[in-house]
Amino acid sequence: MDVTRQTENAQTALWNGSAGRAWIAEQAVLDQMFKPLEELLVDMMGAGAGLRVLDVGCGTGATTLAAARRLGANGHCIGIDVSAPMITVARRRAERENSTASFVCADAQTHAFEPASFNRIMSRFGIMFFENPSLAFANLRCAAKDGAGLRCIAWRSAEDNPFMTTAERAAAPLLPNLPARRPDAPGQFSFADPHRVSAILEESGWAEIDIRPIDMDCTLPEKELVSYFSRLGPVGRILQETDERTRTQVIESVRAAFDPYVHGTEVRYTAACWMLSARALSTDGRS
Repeated sequence: MDVTRQTENAQTALWNGSAGRAWIAEQAVLDQMFKPLEELLVDMMGAGAGLRVLDVGCGTGATTLAAARRLGANGHCIGIDVSAPMITVARRRAERENSTASFVCADAQTHAFEPASFNRIMSRFGIMFFENPSLAFANLRCAAKDGAGLRCIAWRSAEDNPFMTTAERAAAPLLPNLPARRPDAPGQFSFADPHRVSAILEESGWAEIDIRPIDMDCTLPEKELVSYFSRLGPVGRILQETDERTRTQVIESVRAAFDPYVHGTEVRYTAACWMLSARALSTDGRS
């Protein structure tokens, strides 16, 4: 059995199915909630005539469109994602705002990019879902010009992000089939270990590697909280398959567990992330 292909198909199926639909449904809330991280990432990309930027795991396109606005008419940002429904939304958004951004529906692990075609590569939460991160970052290195900059934001550990696991902890007694997170599997916290991530980048042809913690304050409207946790993540996926009685019980229990984060009309929490920075090593071994 080809385990690699099985896992790749699982991720592709997930983001072309339930996870992709949920993200699209919550797009406006998620875009606003992660706006501070988007702004930080785009600021690091900079601007300049002729710059070409690749946005990995672009989803519905918020970061790609923001980078395109920063680059202006003399630059170009391309977003890539495995989710066809999310790419469709991203393209519609680009059309509505007459953006220069463009989008590719493909797997950045294996996509045949034009070699040495990007000055910058960025990602906000798009890199944690690679089945083979070493393969992925080697492929991205081939797509990067010598000396090109890499900037990615990834989640730190589950322990550092209690908000992100609140729903699972509260729902677990009511959902015995709730899958446990595996730190070595593709998923939200797969880049929690900075030593592992540094080794992956180094062996994939990246140099000047810097992995530093960032903590960003994020908010979402309290009125959107139930929709948020009942659609997204492991609990959201399981709730799509449960009976109405169980669903009601889970929602009540999980909503109560979020009380410490609710402040009037807002939900507030800290996103504990890594900012990954690196530079493409040149073919002669120099960065």
